[in-house]
Amino acid sequence: MSKLLQQYDLELDARGLTCPMPLLKAKLAFNSMPIGGVLKVLATDAGSQRDFRSFAKLAGHSLLHETVEQAVFTYWLRKEC
Repeated sequence: MSKLLQQYDLELDARGLTCPMPLLKAKLAFNSMPIGGVLKVLATDAGSQRDFRSFAKLAGHSLLHETVEQAVFTYWLRKEC
């Protein structure tokens, strides 16, 4: 794993939550973070892929990377505004 992905400011464990809760919890976490902060999100809801991609694009944040391993989706998002 790259050093970039090992460094994040906050980790949100949204495993076991269904849509729209992983995204709503991520939005709340972003509210407490400074611009430039990186949020790592763990989710098990397959719909989270669509949600986080759309959220990053529409809200102006950066989806730095995403992975899926053993039905766990992991996202690294940078707060841009």
